[in-house]
Amino acid sequence: RYLAVMPTNLYGPGDNYHPQDSHVIPALIRRFHEAKITGSPVVTVWGSGTPRREFLYSEDMAAACVFLMSLSEEQFSLLLGSDEAATGVFCPPLVNVGTGEDQTIRELARLVSETVGFSGEIAFDATKPDGTPRKLLDVSRMTRLGWNAKIPLDVGLADAYADFVERFA
Repeated sequence: RYLAVMPTNLYGPGDNYHPQDSHVIPALIRRFHEAKITGSPVVTVWGSGTPRREFLYSEDMAAACVFLMSLSEEQFSLLLGSDEAATGVFCPPLVNVGTGEDQTIRELARLVSETVGFSGEIAFDATKPDGTPRKLLDVSRMTRLGWNAKIPLDVGLADAYADFVERFA
């Protein structure tokens, strides 16, 4: 008996801020920070800025896991899915964990820029790929159980930026 937890895009302290091998939030934090320090007037973000993404602060992910491990036997059993041989429907023991909210990459870039204190222009290079138009999880199973993410994106970004500055600036 097990549950598989499927998180949305995670970010937070301890993230990978590598210039070529990081995900979108740590990449933007690094890019905007470096532009602020060097006085660059513009930061270019790949794509059109229109794709929508959902992000979850790493401490919220940890809290979700603890929440799931603390469920009563009855609540846990309800999440286990179904036996296809018995019900005719396959329902895996998979639980999505996220915020249930998304924003455009353009909105995210603006928020990261404000968090970092970059006052220049944000340009979007539409010749670069956008990726999937939208990535948003259905987190209704978690919300029905009474769990919701607690850390708003702006607060999580401020913590992530403070971590970046402490570790790399």
